[in-house]
Amino acid sequence: MKLDINICNNIKSIRTRLGMSQQDLANIAGVTRQTISGVESGQYAPSVAITLRLAKALGCQVENLFWLEDDLPEIEAVLAKPVPTGQQLRVSLAKVGGQWIAYPLVGKEAFRMEMIPADGKAESQTHTNKVQVRLLDDLDKLQNTVVIAGCTPVISFLARATERWHPQLRVHYHFANSMAALRSLNRGEVHIAGMHLYDPQTGEHNIPFAREALDGRSAVLITLGIWEEGLVVAPGNPMEIKSLSDLVELEAKIINREPGSGSRMLLERKLKEEKVSANAIKGYEHIVHSHQDVALSIAAGIADAGVSTASVAAAFGLGFIPLHQARYDLVILKEYLEESPVQQFLSILGHRLVQSQLEVLGGYDISDIGEVVANYLELNNQLSIYYEQRGYSH
Repeated sequence: MKLDINICNNIKSIRTRLGMSQQDLANIAGVTRQTISGVESGQYAPSVAITLRLAKALGCQVENLFWLEDDLPEIEAVLAKPVPTGQQLRVSLAKVGGQWIAYPLVGKEAFRMEMIPADGKAESQTHTNKVQVRLLDDLDKLQNTVVIAGCTPVISFLARATERWHPQLRVHYHFANSMAALRSLNRGEVHIAGMHLYDPQTGEHNIPFAREALDGRSAVLITLGIWEEGLVVAPGNPMEIKSLSDLVELEAKIINREPGSGSRMLLERKLKEEKVSANAIKGYEHIVHSHQDVALSIAAGIADAGVSTASVAAAFGLGFIPLHQARYDLVILKEYLEESPVQQFLSILGHRLVQSQLEVLGGYDISDIGEVVANYLELNNQLSIYYEQRGYSH
């Protein structure tokens, strides 16, 4: 029967998960492979008899296999970043501070190692950052989501660990440099921002930057760990690079990070200390946007050196020249601190198995993990009570 209404189905995803080809399903359901192809692609609406056969063959209920598109609920959400108008978007969703935020799954944001399933679909509109999102997943499940922005690869590990011990919780993580993560937190797009910035004037990590970026909003900083930052070089350091001055003398080519990143600030500060001009460094304007991309560029021979961390260098089997020990903090706004998804995420910082994983990773000192390092807006008592109730040291 020719399709004349918007009937949606997930036959292909269920069939693929069961390891069945279209022909396999056709044989079990007693139909042709062309019928399966037409139904999966939405070209044809199956008869009642075929619908029942397909549901039986796939071991599911009819209503879990087919649904009317018009029956999908809709919510209003705010786009986390601008996108071209008039195009259909795949988005992931989270409720942050009582407001739905839609994160476009576009380009690199659509992938981790595999493509990320969408929570909904929307169409961008001109002159507004709000969209109507047609949900593709259960609303209760979407509400139990914590969103983190930061640049440490450890965030992805923490996300998996949290979801393992809290199966009903979802962790969305967005890789962003420290300043970008803070701005995203201030705009109400994420619950938690990760950062590793050093202020040479005060000798403090993160606090001055958080205070300025959040414009006086109540927040707390919790330590994730101290990590070693420095120059990542080829295995065995064949160019025998020992300092930034050597980069000029040896005509080594670097790979740089974008402005606002802790790695870029460290490089600029060390160049100033060693009185080395940025213009004298080959590749200074060649920018990538993550610690992994720095390591990949060096492993592929695109660059001779770049600023990243000891743990990233070790993961890629690369050499490392330490320059600075930086504290990596998690910044959380007061209004998010007692939300259940945030509490569940924080609870894993005291878990022995998480700490063991971080220790074996290397390049991290986690002796102060979970410690409140800044409560410059009267949050210390609240968080102390939170940790004491859950039996974690701080």
